[in-house]
Amino acid sequence: MAKDHGPQIKDDEQYEALRKQGLSKEKAARIANTGRREAGRRGGQARKYEDWSREDLYRKAKEVGIEGRSKMKKDQLIDALRHH
Repeated sequence: MAKDHGPQIKDDEQYEALRKQGLSKEKAARIANTGRREAGRRGGQARKYEDWSREDLYRKAKEVGIEGRSKMKKDQLIDALRHH
């Protein structure tokens, strides 16, 4: 039976197994608190860049710091975002 690590750890058994694997306390706690069923449901929700408007691509390029974005066409923004 796993030791009780208090209310801050949701899955004590998983937490202990992760700590034995060498993970830090913080990372082990993050994973143990995610929940086993929830962990596999993330990702894969984003639309393809080709479906974005040029304005949306421009905003994303600005957010990630791509230089020269104001002069780029849609296909150039897509390429820059993919290779940034």
